Amino acid sequence: MAKKNSKSIYAAALGFFLLGMGYLMFTGLTANTKPFVNVSEALAMPRAELRSARLFGTVKGEGLMRMEDRPGVKFQLKDKDNAQKTLWVVFEGPVPDLFKPGAEVIVDGGLPEGEYAFKAKTLMTKCPSKYEKATDG
Repeated sequence: MAKKNSKSIYAAALGFFLLGMGYLMFTGLTANTKPFVNVSEALAMPRAELRSARLFGTVKGEGLMRMEDRPGVKFQLKDKDNAQKTLWVVFEGPVPDLFKPGAEVIVDGGLPEGEYAFKAKTLMTKCPSKYEKATDG
């Protein structure tokens, strides 16, 4: 009788383990499903889809403003392929050292309803590669 009881305990433990792993995989795959789009694609999307998104583009020099009383920056993110397409971004937090006009960046955040500036929670700059070919002037 003891062998039957121990087999059912192991079967139940295995069942709970598999259910737990399935739950973790499901939540891990669905939790970070944000669209990853460029500026042109973002401007063409319905506003509701931009409430949570990742955008990439290039920092436009005109209109770049550092926050006066706290760390942060407000800037225009321009499309890499079409410089006429831009979107305002506001980021409140420490600004990366490599952030400057012309830098390629990725912002993660959303476009709140009724606002026209993308509120970034994170701001990442693309690091220049040490493997890129140097150009001599």
